[in-house]
Amino acid sequence: MKLYHYLYISTAILIASCAKTEDKVVQVSSPADYEASLSTATTKNYTNAVAERDFWSNKMSDDTTGVGSLGSLAAAYSSIFAITGNSNNLYRAEKLYKKGIINSAHNKDGFTRSLAHNYISQHRFKEAKEILEESYNGISNKKATEFVLFDVYMELGQYEDAYKMLELIKNNSDYNYLIRVAKWSDYKGDLDSAIRYLEQAREIADARKSKSLQIWTYTNLGDYYGHAGRIQDAYTEYLKTLRLDPENAYAKKGIAWIVYSAEKNTAAANKILDSIMVHHNVPDYYLLKAEMAEYENNEAESKKYTNQFLNAVQQGNYGAQYNDYLIEVYADKNPIKSLEMAEAEVGNRATPESYHLLALAQLKNNKEQAALQTIKDHVEGKTSEPMALYHSALVYKANNDKEKVKMLKSELLEAEFEVGPVLFKKIQKL
Repeated sequence: MKLYHYLYISTAILIASCAKTEDKVVQVSSPADYEASLSTATTKNYTNAVAERDFWSNKMSDDTTGVGSLGSLAAAYSSIFAITGNSNNLYRAEKLYKKGIINSAHNKDGFTRSLAHNYISQHRFKEAKEILEESYNGISNKKATEFVLFDVYMELGQYEDAYKMLELIKNNSDYNYLIRVAKWSDYKGDLDSAIRYLEQAREIADARKSKSLQIWTYTNLGDYYGHAGRIQDAYTEYLKTLRLDPENAYAKKGIAWIVYSAEKNTAAANKILDSIMVHHNVPDYYLLKAEMAEYENNEAESKKYTNQFLNAVQQGNYGAQYNDYLIEVYADKNPIKSLEMAEAEVGNRATPESYHLLALAQLKNNKEQAALQTIKDHVEGKTSEPMALYHSALVYKANNDKEKVKMLKSELLEAEFEVGPVLFKKIQKL
């Protein structure tokens, strides 16, 4: 589910109003299903995570290595990051995992895998790869490290290496394998298989009655169902998540997208977002608000939320976590900066998703031929992600390749829910 698109257009209100009457509305949700989860009171999850942090912090002493407590304390900080979006907790966890690697006599590779997960959250993929490969070549739990190496190789666009890891961990009764082969199938453009594998993983999570596995599987299945246009099924998975964890921000964000994209109800979607942002105030929510304001033809409001996104990223010490969003925002606001960031991002992770952003930035800097070469070499035939297809269509259009534009437009018109109403109107005009 690609939730945010930030390509601005100026449209006369009268014309837009007429167009709005033609918008397809699919009614899926009922506020009664999720309103109880929109409480803005102090969250139980946050309280528990802070209690865990304090407990393990008190167990450690300044004059000991505290190895027995390091992992648990770092995990508590990671939980606080996941709940609040405050990156400072991610960096605190990083320091603790590094200390664990130095001081642990028997679990260095365990701390290394945890640090690699931390680096992945920070989008420091090359560093994650480096420490994992070093650990893998030493004394380590090979199988556990192979799982994480697959994740890192996928993030870096090293797909041959990722496939080698996938073959090593192959086991159709293993939850950890199933969620990864689902990701591989999605990358290969086989969404039906991706969904089937995740449904098998859901069966395992349900059989174990593992709340954490169930929540992860339900929310990701919700996304995959959304990719497939199975909106009701997506909604069902998000609701199942909220029944287990009424505070789950990701599930509520998924419902907000359904309410906006399928039902065209921006007021209800904003209400959901507002409730999330009280405790999980991460920058990208502002971009969804900006998009919905654009849909409502409120240009001033849209610009306000976009600027709030930029300020939140600047002040939040997020490192490279929001580079892909920033490249798109700056493509119109500051094309030179967008190009600089896109070139750096490709250096950080050479994936089709990074390259289509580079092509967009090149296009916005009047480098049509360079953009075309980027698409041909690194994007075409390598991803079916809607934003990659849309940016490819823009590049082909700028280079007068009408046949390619027509083909991509036809494919994109089938992704109305996933792309959202603002981008869908732009696709219709390709």
